[in-house]
Amino acid sequence: MSIEAVAPGTGSHARPVAAPPAGGDGTGALLSLRGLRKRFGALVALDDVSLDIARSEIHCLLGENGAGKSTLCNLIFGVHAPDAGEMVLDGRPHRPGGPRDALAQGIAMVHQHFSLVSDLTVVDNLLLGQARGVLDRAACAQRVAALADEYGLAIAPRARIADLSVGERQRVEIIKCLMRSPRLLVLDEPTAVLLPDEIRALLAVCERVAAGGCSVVLVTHKLAEVERAAHRATVLRLGRVVARSDAPARDMRALVRAMIQRDLSGLGAMAGAALGTDAVATAAAADAGAAARTITRRPSAAVVLDVEDLVMHDAGGVVALDHVGLAVHEGEILGIAGVEGNGQSELAAVLSGMTVAASGRYRVGAHDLFGRPPKAVTRAGVGVVPEDRHRVGCVPTMPLAENLFLDRLHEFRRFGLLDRRALLAKAAASMREFDVRASGADQPFERLSGGNQQKAVLARELTVPGLRLLIAAQPTRGLDVGAVEAVYGYIRRACERGLAVLLISSELDELLAMCHRIAVMYRGRIMGECDARPDERARIGAWMAGHAA
Repeated sequence: MSIEAVAPGTGSHARPVAAPPAGGDGTGALLSLRGLRKRFGALVALDDVSLDIARSEIHCLLGENGAGKSTLCNLIFGVHAPDAGEMVLDGRPHRPGGPRDALAQGIAMVHQHFSLVSDLTVVDNLLLGQARGVLDRAACAQRVAALADEYGLAIAPRARIADLSVGERQRVEIIKCLMRSPRLLVLDEPTAVLLPDEIRALLAVCERVAAGGCSVVLVTHKLAEVERAAHRATVLRLGRVVARSDAPARDMRALVRAMIQRDLSGLGAMAGAALGTDAVATAAAADAGAAARTITRRPSAAVVLDVEDLVMHDAGGVVALDHVGLAVHEGEILGIAGVEGNGQSELAAVLSGMTVAASGRYRVGAHDLFGRPPKAVTRAGVGVVPEDRHRVGCVPTMPLAENLFLDRLHEFRRFGLLDRRALLAKAAASMREFDVRASGADQPFERLSGGNQQKAVLARELTVPGLRLLIAAQPTRGLDVGAVEAVYGYIRRACERGLAVLLISSELDELLAMCHRIAVMYRGRIMGECDARPDERARIGAWMAGHAA
């Protein structure tokens, strides 16, 4: 076994994949981290973290949401300064005063959350902070087009960021880093919003970048990416290094065990789908039968969501929803499959009241919700887990407690003031029920890990008064295996109680494991519907490609 467990408090000096050129610190590493510690209030985010990033290697950081991976990346990039420990870059102390210092030293980073200006074009975003004097937009557009063609990250240089999908915005972030030709590229969950072909292209980018002499730090939850590209892997748990491997492709099971302190079980089929790796496929398959039987309740004949003939055009006048019709029954999970950008996001926006369709009909029970605002949708008993939780699912600067009850804060008012004691007590109970991990209910929402943010959003939406329908768009995007199990466990249990669920996901394996039926969208149309059975995969795939099956 090539994986090495690391006892708490001992740090980790990772073994290099191959003997790299000797560095100024004698380790051969491009970047050495020793005894790093970082605290945010009462929360210890990193505790005695040590590891080496070798030259020309792809080094994967693994761990559950909240394990400290993003914090470690932010220390390297100068977003935060460590409270203790040292960093050595190419034999010299690395103490960046901010991201600008890190960039000047050849370190570029793709953050988990976007850092783009929505009202500007792709080109203008890429020129920010890089150009002086007269801006040569034409030259920048040519550079973007060349990089996009070289790395398979197609993007329109003059498109406005606000008009791009989540996946397209992520591609802009990646191109922004590649334009700097860095010697260390830090990628914090870069593939969470990319399609399978785009993920393969990005991993090929990482391999070419590493072959060209640049080291890569890749944070990911998908072990297939580790299996494909990683030279070495380090596992963090609760801010400490707990394991490392110099042969990750052989150590998938041990890496999963180190991450979540157990083997896959229960909803292992969904977890295996999220991981997407052959090394855990056998375990996931063994659980598939049990997972498929998790919901014992059969959907009733009562229609909860009734959508007829929805038509919508995007900002450019292109048809985004083309006479869409569907129905979801009480106690049923209907999955919406399709390659991203085929109308799924627009459908979720219309059904949640964020966007108004040009025509059609949309009812939940006896409530006619066509053209109604989000507040009316919520009052009709509809919970919404949005595609981009950080952008539209929360108020990041507000405390966790307020975010848990955004639509119900009036319930905690006394004499015109907010009863914070009652709010915090109720929030603490919700945190326990949905396993939302934070230093306290008053912690700023933006300081929670992605998985805990998603569980908090889910907790809020699953406790909507009179809840009858849950619309969940990409609910496991960017989540680790443990969080995937948790999210789908809550949804399944709610479905058992009779909740109707519309589940939109680009992960076909997850939809097959979770849903009763699957409808496929292509260019704004419903191409077809079928039962969610593995033997329907070929037909679903044909619909996703726009072919009648």
